[in-house]
Amino acid sequence: MNSNTFRMPAAVLLATGAVALLTAPPASATGGGGAGGEGKAGAVVLRTGLDVGLLNKTVHVPLKTTLNEVSAPATAEKTALTVTLDGVEGGRPVSVLRADVATSKATADKNRAEAEVNLAKARVHVPGLPALSLIEVEKVTSKAVCEAGKQPVATSNVLGTVTALGKKTTLSAGGPTKVEVPGVGLVSLELSATKTTSTTAAATALRLKVSVNPLKLNVAEVEGEIVLAEAHCVSPAAPAPSAKPDAKPETKPDVKPQTATGAGSGTGAAVTTDANLAATGGGSLTPYVAGGALVLLGIGGGALVVTRRGRTS
Repeated sequence: MNSNTFRMPAAVLLATGAVALLTAPPASATGGGGAGGEGKAGAVVLRTGLDVGLLNKTVHVPLKTTLNEVSAPATAEKTALTVTLDGVEGGRPVSVLRADVATSKATADKNRAEAEVNLAKARVHVPGLPALSLIEVEKVTSKAVCEAGKQPVATSNVLGTVTALGKKTTLSAGGPTKVEVPGVGLVSLELSATKTTSTTAAATALRLKVSVNPLKLNVAEVEGEIVLAEAHCVSPAAPAPSAKPDAKPETKPDVKPQTATGAGSGTGAAVTTDANLAATGGGSLTPYVAGGALVLLGIGGGALVVTRRGRTS
């Protein structure tokens, strides 16, 4: 009894898997980055947060106001010289600030943010003290600069003499200076405060803590805080690092054709190792390409190896 057994050679299976790998599309990765955002800046000549106690009504009236407050992106600038409050001093307006110079400016874009305040010959009043200035200053300035990728900078200066409640005062950078007038009140002055971080800067020329009890003009007590010449900024986002230019592709050396000789039949075929060339042949065997090399399989021109085994019953 005779039987024929057909076996697929292992070389054919390996070659088939290699062809599948060669025809799979290559993996790809994409990435991107965003452009840096604009910085921010702001400035104000005067800011008040006061609480005024009225005798007749026994109520407290909050007094919050600002003079020449500006903010950026873009460019903003103001130059008003006075700010007035109504309704807290016997119905008459109170001029909180008068100055010869009072300017604030703020600019910001994708590269730089900056704010600056200048105040000169300024006099600050609070309700209940119409003839006496809470504080008088000759000149104060504050400036904050935040540039992309650089350490922010904040500066402030108080130049010339400072008078608080009618007394000339020498300010100290080591801590607040207190000025007290019996029967009038107490003022605590803090000089030239600055603060910076890796992305922000803030400067205040003068910060006043006020506690006044004039007992005149229907005003019992004035308490709160007044800020002079304040500037602050936030840095724009630092530009993303530029990508390195792509490396030039390596030039591969030319590969000379090689000759492979088939086993069994004694015939051979000339083939090349270039995987981009199409495989051709006159027999029924289609060559298999694995890793750029052509594997020629065949016995007697067939794609399968036939092994005949005979067994006599």
